[in-house]
Amino acid sequence: MKFIIATNNAKKLTELKRILIPLGIDAISAKEAGITLDDVEETGTTFKENSYLKAYSACKKTGLPAIADDSGICVDALDGRPGIYSARFAGEDASDEEKNNLLLKQLEDVGGDNRKAHYTAAITCVFPNGDKLQAEGKCFGEIARTPDGDGGFGYDPIFLYNGVSFGKVSAEEKDKVSHRGNALRMMKEELEKYLEENNVNE
Repeated sequence: MKFIIATNNAKKLTELKRILIPLGIDAISAKEAGITLDDVEETGTTFKENSYLKAYSACKKTGLPAIADDSGICVDALDGRPGIYSARFAGEDASDEEKNNLLLKQLEDVGGDNRKAHYTAAITCVFPNGDKLQAEGKCFGEIARTPDGDGGFGYDPIFLYNGVSFGKVSAEEKDKVSHRGNALRMMKEELEKYLEENNVNE
């Protein structure tokens, strides 16, 4: 069974495909399907709600089961912000560097013991018959004082997991512990159960 990945974010698409393919999930991009996905207004109040909106839109447009992710970073000292607004934290067209710099500025007076944060990723799979599956993964760490490394994307250069920046670890190392990796492994289990219970031939 083919699934379409509901994202126009090239870096996120690369990471999703990198994790999904070894899990045995046949996922294709909109480009590979020969279509352009509509930009979806993220009006939800949770990561799960926004991932559902994106997956539903892609499924409706393509007629294929769709997998979508909504993710962000939640900082304890900022009462969980930027959270679902992580991508738009520094403005609609802000670069990753600008978002990182703004977050660091907001935490410049916050001590090391209070810089705890976690990434959250919600994954939703929507089927053409209206069924949906959801999973949510988290990865706990803290915010660095300065960016370190040029790997990953988003807030990775300032997110420390076990004291090491996500911007410095390999893609494989990150996938083993990341919020997105955790959520997708849970989604794989949900998908396997769903396909078996509904006698769907893969």
